[in-house]
Amino acid sequence: MKIKEIVGSKNVLTGESVRNFEFNWKTHDSCNARAIVYPTSTDEVAAVMRLCNEHQQAVVPFGGLTGLVQGCQTTPDDIALSLEKMNAIEELDSTAHTMTVQAGVTMQQAQDAADEEGLFFPVDIGARGDCMLGGNVATNAGGTKVIRYGMMRDSVLGLEAVLANGTLISSMNRYIKNNSGFDLKHLFIGTEGVLGIITRIVFRLGVKPKSHNVALLACKSFEDVVVVLNKSKASLGSTLCGFEVMWGSFYRKAVKPMGPLDSPLSIDYPLYAIVESMGTSVDSDDRDFELAMSGMFDCDLALDGVIAKSDNERRSIWDIRGQVEWLVAEACNFDVSLRSADVGEYVETVTKKIIADVPDAYVAGFGHLGDNNIHISVLAEGCKTTCAQVIEKHVYESLIPYAGAISAEHGIGLEKKPYLSISRTPEEIGLMISLKKMMDPNNILNPGKVISVD
Repeated sequence: MKIKEIVGSKNVLTGESVRNFEFNWKTHDSCNARAIVYPTSTDEVAAVMRLCNEHQQAVVPFGGLTGLVQGCQTTPDDIALSLEKMNAIEELDSTAHTMTVQAGVTMQQAQDAADEEGLFFPVDIGARGDCMLGGNVATNAGGTKVIRYGMMRDSVLGLEAVLANGTLISSMNRYIKNNSGFDLKHLFIGTEGVLGIITRIVFRLGVKPKSHNVALLACKSFEDVVVVLNKSKASLGSTLCGFEVMWGSFYRKAVKPMGPLDSPLSIDYPLYAIVESMGTSVDSDDRDFELAMSGMFDCDLALDGVIAKSDNERRSIWDIRGQVEWLVAEACNFDVSLRSADVGEYVETVTKKIIADVPDAYVAGFGHLGDNNIHISVLAEGCKTTCAQVIEKHVYESLIPYAGAISAEHGIGLEKKPYLSISRTPEEIGLMISLKKMMDPNNILNPGKVISVD
């Protein structure tokens, strides 16, 4: 295999080593690739892609493999290209507040490195210990702090990517303001590796917060949760960085007696909300947060609640929202976007439709209400096999009256491709196909994902 001459024989897995490959998250089928290749530099990535393009060899980029939409699924004809060994933090500029990394650096490593310099890596997701930044950028990851810091796209100043034919596009911008022609990095952010393989990134870092407040509130209705959200925005302003909603069906799965965690509140409430703020003025931020949360009780918007008083208590509250092992291992999982005010009605509609066709279904709603993103998870016999299409149809087609988006932060991959027309016009999809054909005429980069070019 000529690829071994490029990356070295020890960096190519074949045969049983491929078939025995283990994914960190139990959300993927077995790895079916003909080989897994581990380049150690951008030059090696470029050389591999030149060779593969010459032989019209399909390549599927591998990151941390924590995705939920079959974006890294392989066939026996594919080569899986893992960036795991390109894992260096090349520069952390504490004056300019930038970090330059290779694509295989995990989010946790970036967060820890920024923290050591008194800075803050602003994007955070539950898979932080496994997910790799190249994949996070390629899928435009979101997470729990989007209200304040935006999606991954908002933290990327520049990047480097390798095209299907091995051409290196180096757009390693380090400036907040740079209007020098087309901003080509956006061709690769959120496009799931179908236009190029991201190899290096320049991130914009934030100032490390000095105050950190988290509250868990229980509410009697979704309408009250929306009012809590809007009052939190008004009273906390720019310090508000996270707002999560959990239906009781999710909460009860996470805490005892059904789940493993202790609950600071009764498990019998219909809905729960997590409110999080971060700021730079400890005394005033703490006071403002407590006043804001007290106001929720004064208006009868909160039936019960707790404010964390320590790091451990903050983690304990967030652990409830992060308790997704049962979802990852067993459930069908969906992420959609629509107006916050419509989310309650949408979840109710979807739940009724699913249970009507799949009577044993357990439907749980939760997510980042502050940025219009809700997750639906469904447990049922056959939810991933015989009932999968029925469940998907209800989740996605129920978005149509709300002009909703079929993907908020997970991407399209293979799983959502049949439903892309719900959220994108024929003209938009046509332009996507034109870009793919222009940049990858042999259709070797992550073929079949997001769009079809045949």
